[in-house]
Amino acid sequence: MLRHVGLPAGRLAALKAPVVSFGVFDGVHIGHQAVLAEVVAWARSLGGAAVAMTFDPHPQAVLRGAPVPTIASVDRRLELLEAAGADAAIVLPFTLDLARLSPDEFLDRFLVRELHAAGLILGFDQRFGHLAAGNFEAARSWGKRTGVEVRRGPEVVRGGVRVSSSAARMAIAGGRLDDAEAMLGRPAELRGTVVRGEGRGRQLGFPTANLRLDHGLVPPRGVYAGRSVLDGRTCPAVLNIGVRPTFSGGREEVVEVHLPGWSGDLYGRTLLVHLRARLRDEGKFESVDDLKRQIALDIEGAMADFRKPADAGR
Repeated sequence: MLRHVGLPAGRLAALKAPVVSFGVFDGVHIGHQAVLAEVVAWARSLGGAAVAMTFDPHPQAVLRGAPVPTIASVDRRLELLEAAGADAAIVLPFTLDLARLSPDEFLDRFLVRELHAAGLILGFDQRFGHLAAGNFEAARSWGKRTGVEVRRGPEVVRGGVRVSSSAARMAIAGGRLDDAEAMLGRPAELRGTVVRGEGRGRQLGFPTANLRLDHGLVPPRGVYAGRSVLDGRTCPAVLNIGVRPTFSGGREEVVEVHLPGWSGDLYGRTLLVHLRARLRDEGKFESVDDLKRQIALDIEGAMADFRKPADAGR
Protein backbone atom coordinates (compact mmCIF):
# COMPACT_ATOMS: atom_id res chain seq x y z
CA MET A 1 0.00 0.00 0.00
CA LEU A 2 1.24 3.48 -0.87
CA ARG A 3 1.49 5.63 2.27
CA HIS A 4 1.75 9.40 2.22
CA VAL A 5 2.03 11.50 5.37
CA GLY A 6 1.48 15.23 4.95
CA LEU A 7 -0.23 17.43 2.40
CA PRO A 8 -0.14 15.73 -1.02
CA ALA A 9 0.98 18.93 -2.82
CA GLY A 10 0.45 17.27 -6.20
CA ARG A 11 2.48 14.16 -5.41
CA LEU A 12 -0.46 11.79 -5.81
CA ALA A 13 -1.98 13.18 -8.98
CA ALA A 14 -0.78 10.15 -10.94
CA LEU A 15 -3.06 7.73 -9.07
CA LYS A 16 -5.38 6.14 -11.61
CA ALA A 17 -9.13 6.70 -11.20
CA PRO A 18 -9.02 7.05 -7.39
CA VAL A 19 -12.11 6.14 -5.42
CA VAL A 20 -11.81 7.86 -2.07
CA SER A 21 -13.15 7.70 1.44
CA PHE A 22 -11.98 10.00 4.21
CA GLY A 23 -12.31 10.23 7.96
CA VAL A 24 -10.39 9.56 11.14
CA PHE A 25 -10.87 5.77 10.81
CA ASP A 26 -9.97 5.30 14.49
CA GLY A 27 -9.96 1.55 15.08
CA VAL A 28 -11.00 0.77 11.48
CA HIS A 29 -14.14 -0.87 12.87
CA ILE A 30 -16.64 -2.94 10.88
CA GLY A 31 -18.47 0.19 9.74
CA HIS A 32 -15.24 1.52 8.28
CA GLN A 33 -14.53 -1.90 6.81
CA ALA A 34 -17.93 -1.95 5.09
CA VAL A 35 -17.27 1.45 3.51
CA LEU A 36 -13.76 0.44 2.45
CA ALA A 37 -15.08 -2.78 0.90
CA GLU A 38 -17.31 -0.67 -1.33
CA VAL A 39 -14.43 1.69 -2.13
CA VAL A 40 -12.28 -1.28 -3.15
CA ALA A 41 -15.00 -2.90 -5.25
CA TRP A 42 -15.75 0.36 -7.05
CA ALA A 43 -12.06 1.09 -7.66
CA ARG A 44 -11.51 -2.40 -9.04
CA SER A 45 -14.43 -1.98 -11.44
CA LEU A 46 -12.74 1.14 -12.80
CA GLY A 47 -9.25 -0.31 -12.81
CA GLY A 48 -8.38 2.41 -10.33
CA ALA A 49 -7.00 2.88 -6.83
CA ALA A 50 -8.84 2.54 -3.53
CA VAL A 51 -7.76 5.52 -1.41
CA ALA A 52 -8.31 6.14 2.30
CA MET A 53 -7.63 9.65 3.59
CA THR A 54 -7.25 10.00 7.34
CA PHE A 55 -6.31 12.72 9.82
CA ASP A 56 -3.71 13.14 12.53
CA PRO A 57 -4.01 14.40 15.20
CA HIS A 58 -7.62 13.56 15.95
CA PRO A 59 -9.79 16.51 14.83
CA GLN A 60 -11.52 16.76 18.20
CA ALA A 61 -8.16 17.06 19.94
CA VAL A 62 -7.40 20.13 17.82
CA LEU A 63 -10.86 21.68 18.04
CA ARG A 64 -11.29 21.13 21.78
CA GLY A 65 -7.67 21.58 22.78
CA ALA A 66 -7.66 18.33 24.77
CA PRO A 67 -6.31 14.86 24.02
CA VAL A 68 -8.65 12.24 22.56
CA PRO A 69 -7.71 8.70 23.69
CA THR A 70 -7.62 6.75 20.45
CA ILE A 71 -8.20 3.06 19.80
CA ALA A 72 -5.17 2.77 17.55
CA SER A 73 -2.06 4.74 16.69
CA VAL A 74 -1.60 6.17 13.21
CA ASP A 75 0.84 3.38 12.34
CA ARG A 76 -1.63 0.71 13.43
CA ARG A 77 -4.43 2.51 11.61
CA LEU A 78 -2.42 2.33 8.40
CA GLU A 79 -1.85 -1.40 8.90
CA LEU A 80 -5.59 -1.91 9.33
CA LEU A 81 -6.44 0.22 6.30
CA GLU A 82 -4.07 -1.87 4.21
CA ALA A 83 -5.65 -5.07 5.57
CA ALA A 84 -9.05 -3.67 4.55
CA GLY A 85 -7.84 -3.39 0.95
CA ALA A 86 -6.74 0.21 0.53
CA ASP A 87 -4.21 0.75 -2.25
CA ALA A 88 -3.13 4.12 -0.87
CA ALA A 89 -3.53 5.93 2.44
CA ILE A 90 -3.00 9.64 3.01
CA VAL A 91 -2.47 11.01 6.52
CA LEU A 92 -3.49 14.66 6.47
CA PRO A 93 -2.20 16.86 9.31
CA PHE A 94 -5.36 18.18 10.96
CA THR A 95 -4.98 21.87 11.73
CA LEU A 96 -7.29 24.77 12.49
CA ASP A 97 -6.73 25.98 8.92
CA LEU A 98 -7.97 22.65 7.61
CA ALA A 99 -10.92 22.79 10.00
CA ARG A 100 -11.93 26.19 8.60
CA LEU A 101 -12.39 24.84 5.07
CA SER A 102 -16.02 24.67 4.02
CA PRO A 103 -17.25 21.26 2.80
CA ASP A 104 -16.95 22.33 -0.83
CA GLU A 105 -13.52 23.89 -0.28
CA PHE A 106 -12.25 20.67 1.32
CA LEU A 107 -13.62 18.48 -1.48
CA ASP A 108 -12.40 20.83 -4.23
CA ARG A 109 -8.90 20.98 -2.81
CA PHE A 110 -8.26 17.34 -2.01
CA LEU A 111 -10.55 15.30 -4.23
CA VAL A 112 -10.46 17.44 -7.35
CA ARG A 113 -7.17 19.35 -7.43
CA GLU A 114 -4.99 16.85 -5.54
CA LEU A 115 -6.41 13.43 -6.44
CA HIS A 116 -8.60 13.93 -9.53
CA ALA A 117 -10.99 11.49 -7.85
CA ALA A 118 -13.32 9.33 -9.87
CA GLY A 119 -15.59 8.67 -6.91
CA LEU A 120 -16.25 9.37 -3.24
CA ILE A 121 -17.94 7.18 -0.65
CA LEU A 122 -19.01 8.77 2.62
CA GLY A 123 -19.89 6.98 5.82
CA PHE A 124 -23.62 6.54 6.39
CA ASP A 125 -24.04 9.59 8.64
CA GLN A 126 -20.68 11.27 8.07
CA ARG A 127 -20.28 15.01 8.68
CA PHE A 128 -17.30 17.04 7.50
CA GLY A 129 -16.03 20.53 6.77
CA HIS A 130 -16.27 23.74 8.80
CA LEU A 131 -18.73 23.38 11.69
CA ALA A 132 -19.49 19.87 10.37
CA ALA A 133 -21.74 21.47 7.77
CA GLY A 134 -21.04 18.81 5.15
CA ASN A 135 -23.13 15.65 4.79
CA PHE A 136 -24.12 13.20 2.08
CA GLU A 137 -26.65 15.50 0.43
CA ALA A 138 -24.17 18.39 0.35
CA ALA A 139 -21.49 16.12 -1.08
CA ARG A 140 -23.85 14.78 -3.73
CA SER A 141 -24.70 18.33 -4.80
CA TRP A 142 -21.00 19.10 -4.98
CA GLY A 143 -20.48 15.94 -7.05
CA LYS A 144 -23.08 17.02 -9.59
CA ARG A 145 -21.19 20.29 -10.02
CA THR A 146 -17.76 18.72 -10.34
CA GLY A 147 -18.60 15.46 -12.08
CA VAL A 148 -17.41 13.27 -9.18
CA GLU A 149 -19.87 10.51 -8.34
CA VAL A 150 -20.72 10.39 -4.65
CA ARG A 151 -22.16 7.34 -2.92
CA ARG A 152 -23.28 6.67 0.63
CA GLY A 153 -21.80 3.80 2.61
CA PRO A 154 -23.98 1.29 4.44
CA GLU A 155 -25.35 1.71 7.93
CA VAL A 156 -23.84 -0.95 10.22
CA VAL A 157 -25.63 -1.80 13.47
CA ARG A 158 -24.67 -4.27 16.19
CA GLY A 159 -26.88 -5.01 19.17
CA GLY A 160 -29.18 -2.16 18.25
CA VAL A 161 -26.29 0.34 18.30
CA ARG A 162 -24.89 2.03 15.22
CA VAL A 163 -21.23 1.10 14.96
CA SER A 164 -18.92 4.08 15.37
CA SER A 165 -15.48 4.84 16.75
CA SER A 166 -17.02 6.65 19.71
CA ALA A 167 -19.21 3.63 20.52
CA ALA A 168 -16.19 1.32 20.27
CA ARG A 169 -14.14 3.65 22.49
CA MET A 170 -16.91 3.64 25.10
CA ALA A 171 -17.04 -0.17 25.03
CA ILE A 172 -13.27 -0.47 25.55
CA ALA A 173 -13.14 2.20 28.25
CA GLY A 174 -16.02 0.45 30.01
CA GLY A 175 -14.36 -2.96 29.85
CA ARG A 176 -17.06 -4.41 27.58
CA LEU A 177 -14.66 -6.48 25.52
CA ASP A 178 -17.32 -8.54 23.74
CA ASP A 179 -19.11 -5.39 22.57
CA ALA A 180 -15.82 -3.86 21.45
CA GLU A 181 -14.89 -6.99 19.51
CA ALA A 182 -18.29 -7.08 17.81
CA MET A 183 -17.78 -3.51 16.60
CA LEU A 184 -14.11 -3.79 15.70
CA GLY A 185 -14.35 -7.18 14.01
CA ARG A 186 -11.36 -8.31 16.08
CA PRO A 187 -10.49 -8.26 19.79
CA ALA A 188 -9.64 -4.98 21.46
CA GLU A 189 -5.89 -4.63 21.57
CA LEU A 190 -2.99 -2.90 23.26
CA ARG A 191 0.08 -1.97 21.22
CA GLY A 192 3.31 -0.39 22.31
CA THR A 193 7.06 -0.51 22.63
CA VAL A 194 8.65 -2.75 25.26
CA VAL A 195 10.63 -0.58 27.69
CA ARG A 196 12.63 -1.32 30.82
CA GLY A 197 10.77 -1.40 34.09
CA GLU A 198 11.81 -2.15 37.65
CA GLY A 199 12.38 -5.85 36.96
CA ARG A 200 9.98 -6.81 39.74
CA GLY A 201 8.17 -9.42 37.65
CA ARG A 202 11.43 -11.24 36.98
CA GLN A 203 12.22 -11.15 40.71
CA LEU A 204 8.86 -12.83 41.36
CA GLY A 205 9.56 -15.51 38.76
CA PHE A 206 7.13 -14.09 36.18
CA PRO A 207 9.08 -11.74 33.88
CA THR A 208 6.97 -9.04 32.29
CA ALA A 209 7.30 -6.73 29.32
CA ASN A 210 6.44 -3.14 30.20
CA LEU A 211 4.60 -1.43 27.35
CA ARG A 212 4.86 2.22 26.42
CA LEU A 213 1.59 2.42 24.52
CA ASP A 214 1.38 4.20 21.16
CA HIS A 215 -2.33 4.94 21.64
CA GLY A 216 -4.28 6.52 24.46
CA LEU A 217 -7.25 4.27 25.13
CA VAL A 218 -7.02 1.40 27.62
CA PRO A 219 -9.66 -0.73 29.31
CA PRO A 220 -10.23 -0.48 33.06
CA ARG A 221 -7.51 -1.53 35.48
CA GLY A 222 -7.31 -5.23 36.06
CA VAL A 223 -5.77 -8.49 34.88
CA TYR A 224 -6.60 -9.81 31.41
CA ALA A 225 -6.02 -12.90 29.31
CA GLY A 226 -4.73 -12.14 25.85
CA ARG A 227 -2.84 -13.34 22.79
CA SER A 228 0.16 -11.96 20.98
CA VAL A 229 2.08 -12.92 17.87
CA LEU A 230 5.86 -13.01 18.15
CA ASP A 231 8.13 -14.15 15.36
CA GLY A 232 5.19 -15.72 13.57
CA ARG A 233 4.00 -17.69 16.61
CA THR A 234 0.81 -16.96 18.56
CA CYS A 235 1.51 -16.82 22.29
CA PRO A 236 -0.73 -16.64 25.35
CA ALA A 237 -0.45 -13.47 27.38
CA VAL A 238 -1.38 -12.23 30.84
CA LEU A 239 -1.74 -8.47 31.11
CA ASN A 240 -1.92 -6.26 34.14
CA ILE A 241 -3.18 -2.70 33.75
CA GLY A 242 -2.81 -0.68 36.92
CA VAL A 243 -0.60 0.79 39.60
CA ARG A 244 0.81 -2.38 41.22
CA PRO A 245 -0.65 -1.54 44.66
CA THR A 246 1.21 -4.33 46.45
CA PHE A 247 4.49 -2.52 45.72
CA SER A 248 4.07 1.00 44.44
CA GLY A 249 1.31 2.31 46.67
CA GLY A 250 -0.80 3.45 43.74
CA ARG A 251 1.39 5.89 41.84
CA GLU A 252 1.97 5.52 38.10
CA GLU A 253 -0.31 3.37 35.92
CA VAL A 254 1.58 0.79 33.89
CA VAL A 255 0.78 -1.94 31.38
CA GLU A 256 2.71 -5.17 31.97
CA VAL A 257 2.56 -8.30 29.82
CA HIS A 258 3.72 -11.76 30.86
CA LEU A 259 4.13 -14.28 28.04
CA PRO A 260 4.06 -17.79 29.55
CA GLY A 261 6.71 -20.01 27.98
CA TRP A 262 8.41 -17.17 26.13
CA SER A 263 12.07 -16.37 26.64
CA GLY A 264 14.08 -13.77 24.85
CA ASP A 265 14.90 -10.08 24.72
CA LEU A 266 11.91 -7.92 23.82
CA TYR A 267 13.31 -4.51 24.69
CA GLY A 268 12.65 -1.99 21.96
CA ARG A 269 10.26 -4.26 20.07
CA THR A 270 6.68 -3.38 19.23
CA LEU A 271 4.23 -5.74 20.92
CA LEU A 272 0.58 -6.11 19.91
CA VAL A 273 -1.67 -7.96 22.33
CA HIS A 274 -5.29 -8.89 21.68
CA LEU A 275 -7.43 -8.80 24.81
CA ARG A 276 -9.51 -11.95 25.20
CA ALA A 277 -11.07 -11.81 28.66
CA ARG A 278 -10.90 -9.94 31.94
CA LEU A 279 -9.69 -12.30 34.67
CA ARG A 280 -10.00 -10.12 37.78
CA ASP A 281 -9.65 -6.70 39.35
CA GLU A 282 -6.26 -5.42 40.31
CA GLY A 283 -5.75 -5.91 44.03
CA LYS A 284 -3.32 -5.33 46.87
CA PHE A 285 -1.94 -8.49 48.46
CA GLU A 286 -0.82 -8.93 52.05
CA SER A 287 2.36 -10.72 51.06
CA VAL A 288 4.56 -11.43 48.07
CA ASP A 289 3.73 -15.14 48.36
CA ASP A 290 -0.01 -14.34 48.11
CA LEU A 291 0.68 -12.31 44.97
CA LYS A 292 2.77 -15.10 43.44
CA ARG A 293 0.00 -17.63 44.06
CA GLN A 294 -2.53 -15.33 42.40
CA ILE A 295 -0.29 -14.73 39.40
CA ALA A 296 0.01 -18.50 38.96
CA LEU A 297 -3.80 -18.69 38.93
CA ASP A 298 -3.96 -15.85 36.42
CA ILE A 299 -1.59 -17.75 34.14
CA GLU A 300 -3.78 -20.84 34.43
CA GLY A 301 -6.77 -18.73 33.40
CA ALA A 302 -4.91 -17.26 30.43
CA MET A 303 -3.70 -20.70 29.32
CA ALA A 304 -7.25 -22.09 29.55
CA ASP A 305 -8.46 -19.24 27.36
CA PHE A 306 -5.56 -19.77 24.94
CA ARG A 307 -6.60 -23.39 24.43
CA LYS A 308 -9.98 -22.20 23.15
CA PRO A 309 -10.38 -21.44 19.45
CA ALA A 310 -9.55 -17.80 18.70
CA ASP A 311 -13.16 -17.11 17.74
CA ALA A 312 -14.73 -18.98 20.67
CA GLY A 313 -17.44 -17.07 22.48
CA ARG A 314 -16.55 -15.62 25.82
